[in-house]
Amino acid sequence: MSDTTATTTDAASPAAPESRPWLDASLPIDERVELLLGEMTLEEKAGLLFQTMITMGPDGELAEADPVFGLPSNREYVLDRRMNHFNLLGVAPTAGSIARWHNRLQELAASTRLGIPVTISTDPRHSFTENPGAAMLAGPFSQWPDALGLAATRDAALVERFGDIARQEYTAVGIRVALHPQVDLATEPRWSRALQTFGEDAELSGELGAAYIRGFQNGASFGPGAVSAMVKHFPGGGPQQDGEDPHFAYGREQVYPGGKFELHLKPFEAAFEAGVRQVMPYYGMPVGTEHEEVGFGFNKSVLTALLRERYGFDGIVCTDWGLVTDAEIMGQPFPARAWGVEHLSREERIVKILDAGADQFGGEACPDLLVALVADGRITEERLDVSARRLLREKFALGLFDDPFVDADAADAIVGSAEFRAAGEAAQRAAITILTDRAAGAAGAPVLPFAPGVRLYVEGIAAEVAASYGEVVATPAEADIAVIRLQAPFEQRGQGFESFFHAGSLDFPADVVAHVREVAAVVPTVVDVFLDRPAILAPIVEAAHAVVADWGASPAALLDVLTGAAEAKGRLPFDIPRSMAAVEASRPDVPFDTADPLFRFGHGLSL
Repeated sequence: MSDTTATTTDAASPAAPESRPWLDASLPIDERVELLLGEMTLEEKAGLLFQTMITMGPDGELAEADPVFGLPSNREYVLDRRMNHFNLLGVAPTAGSIARWHNRLQELAASTRLGIPVTISTDPRHSFTENPGAAMLAGPFSQWPDALGLAATRDAALVERFGDIARQEYTAVGIRVALHPQVDLATEPRWSRALQTFGEDAELSGELGAAYIRGFQNGASFGPGAVSAMVKHFPGGGPQQDGEDPHFAYGREQVYPGGKFELHLKPFEAAFEAGVRQVMPYYGMPVGTEHEEVGFGFNKSVLTALLRERYGFDGIVCTDWGLVTDAEIMGQPFPARAWGVEHLSREERIVKILDAGADQFGGEACPDLLVALVADGRITEERLDVSARRLLREKFALGLFDDPFVDADAADAIVGSAEFRAAGEAAQRAAITILTDRAAGAAGAPVLPFAPGVRLYVEGIAAEVAASYGEVVATPAEADIAVIRLQAPFEQRGQGFESFFHAGSLDFPADVVAHVREVAAVVPTVVDVFLDRPAILAPIVEAAHAVVADWGASPAALLDVLTGAAEAKGRLPFDIPRSMAAVEASRPDVPFDTADPLFRFGHGLSL
């Protein structure tokens, strides 16, 4: 690893190993923390309190500056800004390349004055979603349904098994913090972040969120083999006004017309009981509650009075990304999500966030501002110490000071192993939910399961995959059965990053419905919908012979269920509204509040 040797920019040279008593693993963690904290400069403490995106170079090399995302080089982050918490951005072709990059970054960190190791975090990496704002593509990792799909299985043991497999894959490449699970309640059907939740029911969300956390954190054995889970978005990000997301100014308000603020806390209570180590508050600002009308990351009555005092949470609180600094993402301006405090300067926002009770600034890389605030007497160094202790304690508990490196060769064998991929594919099949299977004609039989070998017309499925299940034909008129895959509808919003958020109307466009009717008039037709939001399915149900829902499933997983090779087990994790009028009349904070839903939570047919 000599290619990563670098000269520290600190005034002093790196401390000799014998002068680093905090490396003595026989000492209690709290004592090790105090020994290290006592040696740290103000600049080094400030660096701890920032976590932001980082990229890796080709084939595991350290990365230079990234102009697309406006990121500095890896070396500048570690050596100049003295930062050591990073969220890995992007997808690598192999696990080994991630592991090699991680090791080079750790060697760079070891060359600094105190040798504080780096902590790498990530957004979800195991699912099919392609929303960079909420999750990363799976790349070499095993592939599972999104959290809504895990909820559709109703299987806490399966969810814990997922967490355990993800833990093994993450630790193999050096990822030690999961910026998930997301236990918000999907009570506003239009909200664009529902896919990463466990649905609409507070009890199920709490049960599965706790199982997820136990899997990642290695049950009761939190330590060097664990991944620290960061539950989000406290105190619940679901009740968005008109379903708009607070990544953007038009979605900044969270509203509670049904008086259900407390209900949205229930899944977090289960997470606390499961021992979750970290918490992320959301961007939104509560409107019409007892709390100050500012974003939750700035909100002292939420982070201190509610989270710290009422729940006794003494773990790490990291803000959601970008509360302080305006940015540009994918060529588009992206203002800081400083809702309710837009008028404050960057420095004033930092002061308010720390006063609220947060420990770390997510998506920010400006420790120089914090140093200046302490120098000016606007923040005390003792306040920095409170958060620095929590952040250092986590590094020690994860074993990063004792052995920060990973085995890059082993990573390729562990990540995406045949066993792990098979488990993910089984979960994909288990989540698929059969909503309708009506007779093909007055005296006909249901169309599912259909026999392998039939003449098969498909849309949204590669012909070479479908050929394993039947004779693929070019037109519906030639077929015995048709299978059409659709995406739940959404309204295109903006360009670049904003375009990844599926928001707005849940109605299918008229041309899509007309096309389904046209095909179904010729041949028995199965429509599978990727339900990242609870779409208005009534016109599709009326037109098609069978309707199926998935939350991340390969074509093979879908066809296994449709042909009966795999059991249909999935059950809806939310209600399916009957109309947009019912959605618009519902209260955003109240679950199961749309009038006369087409399908109820828990609905699903067995074949």
